Amino acid sequence: MGLGSKIFGEKKSGITEGYVDLEKYIGTTEHQSSGAVMKVGMGEIQSYDDLRTLSDYVCGGNILILDFSHISQEEVILKRITNELKQIAHDINGDIAGIGNNLMILAPHGVKIDRRKIRGKFA
Repeated sequence: MGLGSKIFGEKKSGITEGYVDLEKYIGTTEHQSSGAVMKVGMGEIQSYDDLRTLSDYVCGGNILILDFSHISQEEVILKRITNELKQIAHDINGDIAGIGNNLMILAPHGVKIDRRKIRGKFA
């Protein structure tokens, strides 16, 4: 019995009968994901002091999506934090890009952010 027949069931008279309940495989996928080399995390910047923790996460080889909506109205602080994040990206030979109005993505060494929008067929 092949993989397709295990998932979709045996074909009889051109009709697929039966199915596989994927709920029982959830435990196996959790163990496989624990061996991940890189993580994608969400961070929130509320003050300049938050940069230390956030930069440590990226320096550890992980991708960070940052929400800076809490400080978006404070132009001086936002400019200072943005400049510091750009410097961190430069120091670790990583990449940084804005996503929308209040989000940034900070990537470690070896990850390049593609700034083009990928659109579906009907966009």
